[in-house]
Amino acid sequence: MGTLREVASVTSKGQITLPKSVRQLLGVESGDKVVFDVEGEQVVVRRADGQPHADPAILGFLALLEKDIQSGRRIRGLPEGLARSMAAAAASTPGDVDEGIEGDVAL
Repeated sequence: MGTLREVASVTSKGQITLPKSVRQLLGVESGDKVVFDVEGEQVVVRRADGQPHADPAILGFLALLEKDIQSGRRIRGLPEGLARSMAAAAASTPGDVDEGIEGDVAL
């Protein structure tokens, strides 16, 4: 899971709103539960179900990749020309690649 720092205000009723970026990172939506673990002066907020938020498609791909790595199959470096092209494309892409994505994403 990524690292993020956000500030939220406490209301007169002792309530806070989790910033959108925190909700997205935790994978929580309206009605979901979160747990507050207090460790000294730090508060750790996590999903109540204890399961990290994950995209099932990515989990499937990572499992397949792990299997290939363990068996030593289909593992080799990128062709040098492709690696150079990818690096050039990444360098010329404007914006921050670590910045969150707002709104719906069509795949």
